[in-house]
Amino acid sequence: MDKFKPDTEESGSSIESRSVTDDELIIDEENDEIIGVMLQRSLVFIFVLAVVGVLAYVFVIREAEQEVAITQTERKEVQTRNLGEGEGGDVAPIPNITFTDVTALSGLQFDHENGARGEKLLPETMGGGCAFLDYDNDGDQDILLINSEPWGDVDPDMPEATSKLYQNDGQGRYTDVSEQTGLNIQMYGMGCAVADYDNDGDVDIFISALGANRLLRNDNGVFVDQTEMSGLSGDTGSWSTSCAWFDMENDGDLDLFVCSYITWSKEIDVSQGFSLVGVGRAYGPPTSFGGSFSQLYENKGDGTFEDISQQAGIQVTNKDQEGVAVGKSLGVIPVDVNLDGLLDLVVSNDTVRNFMFINQGDQTFEETGVLAGIAFDPNGNARGAMGIDAANFRNDECLGIGIGNFANEMSALYVCEGATLSFVDEAISTGFGPQTRSDLTFGMFFFDFDLDGRLDIFGANGHLEEEINKVQESQFYEQAPQLFWNAGFDYDTEFIRMDESNLGEEFFLPLVGRGATYADIDGDGDLDVLITTSGRKPRLLRNDQGLGNAWLRVALRGTVDNRQGIGATVTLRHGEAVQRRLMMPSKSYLSQTEVVLTFGLGKGADAVEIEVLWPNGQTQLVTSSELNQQIVVEQSTP
Repeated sequence: MDKFKPDTEESGSSIESRSVTDDELIIDEENDEIIGVMLQRSLVFIFVLAVVGVLAYVFVIREAEQEVAITQTERKEVQTRNLGEGEGGDVAPIPNITFTDVTALSGLQFDHENGARGEKLLPETMGGGCAFLDYDNDGDQDILLINSEPWGDVDPDMPEATSKLYQNDGQGRYTDVSEQTGLNIQMYGMGCAVADYDNDGDVDIFISALGANRLLRNDNGVFVDQTEMSGLSGDTGSWSTSCAWFDMENDGDLDLFVCSYITWSKEIDVSQGFSLVGVGRAYGPPTSFGGSFSQLYENKGDGTFEDISQQAGIQVTNKDQEGVAVGKSLGVIPVDVNLDGLLDLVVSNDTVRNFMFINQGDQTFEETGVLAGIAFDPNGNARGAMGIDAANFRNDECLGIGIGNFANEMSALYVCEGATLSFVDEAISTGFGPQTRSDLTFGMFFFDFDLDGRLDIFGANGHLEEEINKVQESQFYEQAPQLFWNAGFDYDTEFIRMDESNLGEEFFLPLVGRGATYADIDGDGDLDVLITTSGRKPRLLRNDQGLGNAWLRVALRGTVDNRQGIGATVTLRHGEAVQRRLMMPSKSYLSQTEVVLTFGLGKGADAVEIEVLWPNGQTQLVTSSELNQQIVVEQSTP
């Protein structure tokens, strides 16, 4: 794919010829003698340095080479760090955990319909999102799967392609309740965001789409279409992707950000004539389509929303083309980047620069992606960015922003310290990036899969083109998911990629991965994983660990702020350990996690102290002496 590069300036100079005098010649001869002497001395010095360098190589570097693993990639050899030892000389204790594929056992009978029938239209490649949610308020995690639909006329004998809602029995077994709840909706759906936008005590659903979006209000377990009344349908000709509920002004009402991908139509797509050599018609790159403006909707508090995108400053235009959209947005994560108490927005873009919108506190945002260092890769190139998440993965004020990228582009891990708006991509130095280069990563999120108190990184992978292996031997349509264990900052390699010996064979079965999310589906405290696909079945992976690590799950109930406490920061302390988490379920790619925070506590934890910083600035302290349970922290009345 073509890369977008920042503007550069080149300057040149010319040298004019002139006559040379005798005095100048004498001076030149004297200068030549001086230069000759200095040259001789320099050669001697260089020789000495060369001898020292050879000795250093023999006695030091060659010894070190024996301990460094070399990973072969398509482009070049990437040197990755050995696991090595920590400061105390201990080797990182890599956990062994089994993830079991329980898709069929759980009752998930779902096939994603992308409309692919040979025309090779770009929307067919993008897949559908998913969400864990408690739609019936019974305390367990139900599942929402977003579907697309065929193009044009369909075979009347084919079953209808609709989105699906599955009810959890509390043990991780699911029943299809789509029809009775009104979720059997036909549309070319993309992503979803779930939250109680009207603060009535139950969760509502927003579905993004190719075409008109949908808002579905939960009315005692039945979802009622409120799209027209709310003003959230968007442009019927737009292509909306990831979306997120968040409170931009801390007024207690949840606002909505909706990513928009490209300016697309079937006619434009077909006219491009995309093809693979020796294969035929192929899916075209987004570089062949214009950008599109994302939308920001203010919640008016009466069930309606106002589109404030233009005046809010989130519609980024090309400086050389007035009014032309830059963004090709696929992922968004609301997070307080500069620690000023306001949620900012980080947006991942496909083949153009990423955005960072800093909240100004007056319903406006300043785009600072380039200045902050998250817009491009370390070489100044834009990447094919997909899913996104952000977290304090080192359990301090260090914020990490993970972004999944296109094949042959390693995933990004932008890191910043405290409130400074200056990020550095530490994907290579942490050991995370090099082993993601060959994957095409869509869904991505941080979570603590082994409950040791450190956030790990998950990625859902899969290519766009079914026949990609015919033209690129290193690439495959179906790709295995990836899971990087956080060994801790003290070890030589901070993030270590798990393999079959650590997680079991079922975790690594290849699939055309797209959306991805997590939740505790069976009430055992650990986090299970759901992956969606493009044109195929989803995969539900149950976490069957037996490490014996303690845990605590925290749900929030707002009384002044939004009911689920979305945007609140929860800090957990036990002993000298500190963990910070943001209640932000919208993340990854087209998807949403459960609205519960899971804190792994490892071994030896006793009583814990929980500090909740609510969106309105209110601080609340809670102490829990009982672990291995889920608690609810209700916002106290000011």
